[in-house]
Amino acid sequence: MSWFETSIMNRKGVAKGVEGARHKITIEDQGTFHYVYGPYVDPVLEVEPGAVVTVETHDAFEGKIKEEVSNPSEHLNFPFLNPQTGPIYVKGAEKGDALAVRIISIKPRGPQPVGTTCLLTEFGGLVATGDTALLNPPLPEKVKKIRVDENGVYWSDTVTLPYEPFIGTIGTAPQIEAISSLQPDYYGGNMDLPDVAPGSIIYLPVQTEGGFLYLGDCHAIQGDGELCGVALEMPATVELQVDLIKGHGNSWPQLETEDRMMFIGSARPMEDAARIAYRELVRWVAAETGQSEADAYMLLTMCGKVRLGNMVDPKYSIGAAIEKKYLT
Repeated sequence: MSWFETSIMNRKGVAKGVEGARHKITIEDQGTFHYVYGPYVDPVLEVEPGAVVTVETHDAFEGKIKEEVSNPSEHLNFPFLNPQTGPIYVKGAEKGDALAVRIISIKPRGPQPVGTTCLLTEFGGLVATGDTALLNPPLPEKVKKIRVDENGVYWSDTVTLPYEPFIGTIGTAPQIEAISSLQPDYYGGNMDLPDVAPGSIIYLPVQTEGGFLYLGDCHAIQGDGELCGVALEMPATVELQVDLIKGHGNSWPQLETEDRMMFIGSARPMEDAARIAYRELVRWVAAETGQSEADAYMLLTMCGKVRLGNMVDPKYSIGAAIEKKYLT
């Protein structure tokens, strides 16, 4: 039996994990990309729970950095970064529900070298930024274009890194705010958590009718923390299955894999992101297993796991997880 058959999506989803109609959103279908998460635009697609959707996404720079000799600052128009495909309206979704998004596949799209990483002025984990202001001069801008396929990431003639794709930015619309796609928060957004990868299911809290699912910013590989502020960015073709969990009630994104259950918190300072993630996980473990919150708290002090998403965005993201074998 596949672990998916015991997943929350399969047990509690409106479609019970059964694949529904198939849809596709191409770059041409999308037309205008979005740089904020909000409920004030028309959905590009409306689906029933269970739908399987193939989505084409731009890289974080909307393809504007084409050569290694480029200076990113001459081509990018901050804050118009992280273009988002969507939103997708899910029929029946209401505040208090969760969209269950099963990530089926992520494939690089476009001519080689399809991957881009770079150093941007006053952005990154080890340099001065607007939020960590210092007198030091910024590092020089630098671009690397890298060939990527489903067999590997070809860093050099002697070093090939594994192809470990994931969705850097995915979420639902806040109820009334319109928030930059550079920001992660309670609705998801720019979490840059490598676990949001093929084979996982992310449960995103619904704040507004239809949910309004956005996604973009796919990465071919990223180290924990996204150290220099940019992973290996790539345009991608993403296949998703979207279901609806009525009354799920999660306040923050929840992620399920074959082996683990995780909650994702985003905040500054970093320890507050960890506190959010662990608080949500403690409460969920208690409710799921019938233990008191105090017992779940003590259980997690012995077996909790933490994954660092980003340490560079306006808010940092951390996932706190427990192995499913302890949920008995």
